[in-house]
Amino acid sequence: MPAHTTHVPPAEAVTPTEAVAPAEAVAPLLRGIAVLRRLTEAPDGTLSLSALEKTTGLARSTVDRLTATLARMGYVRLDGRDVTLAPRLMELGNAYLAALRLPALLSARADALADELDESVSLAVGDRDGVRFIHQATRRRAMSLSFRIGDLLPAERTAPGPLFATQWTDPDWHRWRSRRAADPADRTFPAVPPRQHPTPDDDFVLRTSTAASDGYALDDQLIEPGLVALSVPVRDLRDPGTGRLACVASVVSHTSRHTAPDLRTTLLPRLRAAVTAMETDLRTAPPPAPGPPRTDLATWTGASKQELGREFVESLARGLTVLTAFGEGRSALTLTQVARATGLARATARRALITLTHAGLVAPAPDATFTLTPRVLSLGFPPLSRTSLPEIAQPHLTALADRVHESTSLAVLSDSGEEIQYTARASAPHVLSARVTLGTRLPAHATALGRVLLAHPQVRARGYALVDEELEAGLRAIAVPVHDRTGRVTAAINVATHPARRTPTACETELLPELSRTATAIEADLRVAGRFVHVPPT
Repeated sequence: MPAHTTHVPPAEAVTPTEAVAPAEAVAPLLRGIAVLRRLTEAPDGTLSLSALEKTTGLARSTVDRLTATLARMGYVRLDGRDVTLAPRLMELGNAYLAALRLPALLSARADALADELDESVSLAVGDRDGVRFIHQATRRRAMSLSFRIGDLLPAERTAPGPLFATQWTDPDWHRWRSRRAADPADRTFPAVPPRQHPTPDDDFVLRTSTAASDGYALDDQLIEPGLVALSVPVRDLRDPGTGRLACVASVVSHTSRHTAPDLRTTLLPRLRAAVTAMETDLRTAPPPAPGPPRTDLATWTGASKQELGREFVESLARGLTVLTAFGEGRSALTLTQVARATGLARATARRALITLTHAGLVAPAPDATFTLTPRVLSLGFPPLSRTSLPEIAQPHLTALADRVHESTSLAVLSDSGEEIQYTARASAPHVLSARVTLGTRLPAHATALGRVLLAHPQVRARGYALVDEELEAGLRAIAVPVHDRTGRVTAAINVATHPARRTPTACETELLPELSRTATAIEADLRVAGRFVHVPPT
C-alpha cells in the first residue's frame, strides 16, 4: 500500500475520507460509499437527492450519477426525487458475514438460549473502538430490544465492549480516547441515544480490567435507563495459545425483569454453558467449501457502462463488486484471487482494494491477503435487516401494476390454513378494479392466492392458479407462488381483473409471464435479505 496521501483541491466538494485518500484511491468509489453511509444513517434508509447533495457535500450532478449507478446495481431504488436503500445491497454485508462464518456456526445456539431464558440474546464483534452486532435473537415484547444487525455502538456503553478492550493495543486505546474527546455525546453513533452525562475514561479502563479478571462484563443501563446486559467472550480455541476473541455473546433484558446483578447471579451459568458449546462448534467445524466466484461481474459492469453511458459510474460498480469476491471459504484473498474472482484486471482490482482499505471496509494482512472488516455492515445492513416480505414486494408489485394496468396483491396463509391475509398491494387506474384493504382475510379455497398457497395437485403441477368469478361475480384473478431461499412457498402474488378486460386465455398469455417475472424478482431480493436475518412474512 502506498504510504503517501493526496489532498484533493476544493474545486468540487469531496467527502472527508476522500480528502486524505491515497493517491491511487478511486474517488467515485469513495463518493459512492459516502452516499450509502448517509442513506444508512437516514430514517427508513431514504433521503431526497437534494438531501444527499447537502449531507455528502457533492455536486448534484455527481449525486445523480452515483445513485443511477447504485440503482442499476439494485442497491438503491429511485422514486421521483427520493433514494431508498434496496434489499439487494445486503449482499455486501452477506459477503462479510459469510466470510466470518460465525452467524452460520453459532446463531442456532444463540436462538436456543434466547428460547431457554426468554430473553434477547445477541452476538457481537469488535469494530475498532466500537461494537457491532452480527446476530440478534429478540423476544417479542412491548418493551424489547431495538438494535439491528450491523448497528455500531461505542464500546464503553456496552457489555461486550470491555471484553473486546482486553485485547486492545496502545494505538487502539489512543484512538478510543481521541474519539471520546472529539465526540463526548456519541453523536457519531446513531444507533444509541446521545450521552447525557459523559463518564471519565478511567471508568471504562476499570471495567476492562475487571472483565479481564472475571471473564464476563455487565452493562448496567449504560446505553439508556432500563436496559441491562450480561456478556461472555466466545474464544476461537483452534489455536489455544492465542485466546483470540471470535465474538461476544450477550443476554439483554430490562430492569423490570432483571437488575444487572441479578443477570449475573441467575443467568451467568447458563450463558457460560451456551458459550462453551459455541466454542466447541467453532473448534470442530469442518473447513468451509468455497462456492464458485462470480467471474461475470466485470463483464456486467462493462455492458452496463456501454448501455447507460456517462450515467453509469463503472469504477464505483467495479469497486463494490470487489467486496462480493469474499465469502464462505474465501475469507482471505490475495490480489490475484480477487482479480480472478471478479474478472477485473489486476490493476483495477488493486486500486479498488487500496480504496476499500482506506474506507475501512477491507484490511490487509501480513501474508499479502485481504479480509473484509465489520465496517462492511455499515453499508445499508442495519435498516435493511428489519425489512419484511411486504416491504420487499411492494416496489415490485407497483411496477407490475404499472406494466399490466391491473391491481396486484401479495398474501400469506393464515395460521389456520383456511384463510389468506392480504399484506401488500398496488392499484391500477381503473374506475372498476379490485380494491382490497391490507389485512383483509378471505377464504383460501375460493381465491387464486389461496389455491397457490394450499398447493392443490393441479396448481402445483401448473405453477399457477386461475380463479374465474368464484369468489365474486366480475372478478377474475391469476396467482403464482413466492418461494423463500429454502424453496418453501411463503406467499403468493396475483393480478386481479374484470372479465370484460381479459379472457382466461389472455390472463394466461398476457398476465402470467409478467406475474412470474415479478415473483422471480421478489424471490431474488428475498434470497439476499433472508440469508442471515429472519424476514417477517407480514
